[in-house]
Amino acid sequence: GFAHGFAVLSDIAIFQYKCDNFYAPQADGGISIADPSLEIDWLIDPAEAILSDKDSCHPLLADFESPFDFNIDLYR
Repeated sequence: GFAHGFAVLSDIAIFQYKCDNFYAPQADGGISIADPSLEIDWLIDPAEAILSDKDSCHPLLADFESPFDFNIDLYR
């Protein structure tokens, strides 16, 4: 998924992410979890969140340049 996430509130949780296919960084993207326009209550202060290097540099949704060929007018 593109715009998904989760918050782990336990100090003892172990997280593993399984990738079972070819990874192409140029096709990867995301949006910042700290974007107030998303109105997501992560139940944790974004300033205290521990993010990967990749996830910590995602843009706000308004600044995101989509790699997808999508025509929003078809859905209005």
